[in-house]
Amino acid sequence: MPGKILPRAACAALLTLTALIAPPAHAADVTPVAVTVNARAALATAPETGIGSNHAIWDSNLGTDQTADLLKDAGVKLLRYPGGSYSDIYHWATHTAPGGYVAPDTDFDTFMRGVRRTGAQAMVTANYGTGTAEEAAAWVRHANVTKGYGVKYWEIGNENYGNGHYGSAWEADDHADKSPAEYARNVVAYADAMKAADPTIKIGAVLTTPANWPDAITAEGDDGSWNKVVLSLAGPKIDFVILHWYPGALDKAGQIPDMLQLTRQQIAAYAGPGSDRIGLAMTEFNTGSSSNGTNTQPGALAAADAYASLLAGGVFTVDWWNVHNGIGNVTQVEGHTDYGDFGLLSSGVCDSGGNVCEPPLNTPFAPYHALQMVSRFARPGDQFVRAATDQPKVSAHAVRRPDGDLAVMLINTSSDTSYPVAVDYAGFTPAAGAPTVLTHTNGATAITTATTGTATGQTLPPLSLTTVVLHPAAAQTGLPGAPGRPVASNVTDRSATVSWPAAAPGARPIVKYELHRQNGAVSEQLGESAGTSYTVGNLRPGTAYTMNVIARDSGGGVSWASPPLTFTTGTPATSSCAVRFTDQTDWASGYVGAVEITNNGAPLNGWTLNFAWPRPWQSLGSGWSAVWTQTGSNVKAVNEPGNGTLATGASATIGFVANYTGPNLLPTTFTLNGTTCTTRN
Repeated sequence: MPGKILPRAACAALLTLTALIAPPAHAADVTPVAVTVNARAALATAPETGIGSNHAIWDSNLGTDQTADLLKDAGVKLLRYPGGSYSDIYHWATHTAPGGYVAPDTDFDTFMRGVRRTGAQAMVTANYGTGTAEEAAAWVRHANVTKGYGVKYWEIGNENYGNGHYGSAWEADDHADKSPAEYARNVVAYADAMKAADPTIKIGAVLTTPANWPDAITAEGDDGSWNKVVLSLAGPKIDFVILHWYPGALDKAGQIPDMLQLTRQQIAAYAGPGSDRIGLAMTEFNTGSSSNGTNTQPGALAAADAYASLLAGGVFTVDWWNVHNGIGNVTQVEGHTDYGDFGLLSSGVCDSGGNVCEPPLNTPFAPYHALQMVSRFARPGDQFVRAATDQPKVSAHAVRRPDGDLAVMLINTSSDTSYPVAVDYAGFTPAAGAPTVLTHTNGATAITTATTGTATGQTLPPLSLTTVVLHPAAAQTGLPGAPGRPVASNVTDRSATVSWPAAAPGARPIVKYELHRQNGAVSEQLGESAGTSYTVGNLRPGTAYTMNVIARDSGGGVSWASPPLTFTTGTPATSSCAVRFTDQTDWASGYVGAVEITNNGAPLNGWTLNFAWPRPWQSLGSGWSAVWTQTGSNVKAVNEPGNGTLATGASATIGFVANYTGPNLLPTTFTLNGTTCTTRN
């Protein structure tokens, strides 16, 4: 949300720490970081529109050739317009935004000229707050029928949950009813009108981001949270959902898989039949951390980590806030001036006192180079594969390219240590010789390219981005094609049947398919089949599994991995105990949980209920009607004297307050006196 209303005073003034610079530790004195790259553990395929950014109509440089050329060189493939909260006050036909500043030469046609020069696609946000469905439909008609721009992606409003319905209001909304139900009804009306003008467009609806306010909150009079209501009413009419994320810290990329999993679970639960067609777009992202550097290297490293994680998770675009944003709180971060600017490029402005001025207009900031590195690391059509390290200061991402090459991006967030890395590969054998290495270091004004090190050994400078591009040892010809996307059926607590479309044979016939589970960056083969399905047994109740299928031919040749399949096992259909767990009241950082325990077995005289938090950012606050304790991630509730006796068929209800600081995956598996219970929601 930074920088959406006033271009010169957009960034909130936050407490900033000045970095202390120490001499870097020499790599020879540091234990090598073990990096694992598993080419058989496939994730999403890099989309054409993956690298994106926001443009804003208060930016007079929005349509300049220099801006477009810089964005093109960074690999930006999607540009969003007209700019954050301005979207809900902007009227495209008159190019006005009552209550806001509109810069010269920022009209829609000028924006589209820049989009075309950049070689990108456009994402347009229709005015929900002060506009109408008819106005939006006329915009589609102008863009795609009259002008032939072919704008595919259209959002309905921007952060419309910020209209005061949950107590905080920053988003314009003239509707008397500000509920999610009213927004959803209008999404349906907008979608019908806009698709009547051009049936080929894709319509996006605004959702709240898991664990970010006001996610999970149910306001008075609503039938559920914002996401539940919007998806339930508008789900059949939309093609993608819109998330925004300003994590406010530089170490949150590890929360992204759960964020996406929860969003997909909500879509599947509420959006109706065929909801798997609905895509995910992160149309605003910024580290949101002026205390640690918005336009210096720490912010850039966090940006690269987040972009790669989101794209690997199947998000079809991640759009940086913003191209130009303006000066904010000026500090020194890791030896360089941080202007508190959330832009990719310098606005070339000074602070209000004229004491500190940014570099010349359009000077790239460090996050610009991060997006450029990600675009060179993961090109459209590349398939992300699992990568991991044993050092928290070093993160790894990898992609497999259609020509058989492999690229590995390594991020060293340490301020003072050069880390040597030792890379181990599964499902890929690199060619001998020094690979091509792309590097961006703290304070650098460009990415450098060299041929250095080996496929298994590199040294990462402090605060650096490094991409290693590797050729395979043998030619990748005549191999089978990848199997199609698997699906799961007949999922129980202990088993599931996995089926997949057959792979195209290569030079030799396919003799079998192998089913592999992703266990972090390590694959565990679960079985093999001569056909296109396999029933997996010995699974754990209430556990998420991610699997890939590979084809193997008669000469031992192996295909690329299929797209990933993720499913979660249930709990026993019958058990001597049953648990009904409900999240009764949620405030986006904690909730009240109720647990109803039913004894289906012999009478009990004393009981102990156990469950585990799925994630380390979850904890027990307090509890009642039992003696509650937490050890590590494990939670235990022991009966009180008054409710320890449970006859056959009898129930006891207990409760707790939970806290969380990341995506809130709920516990799914409970044991009573050591027996796994049937869980009911």
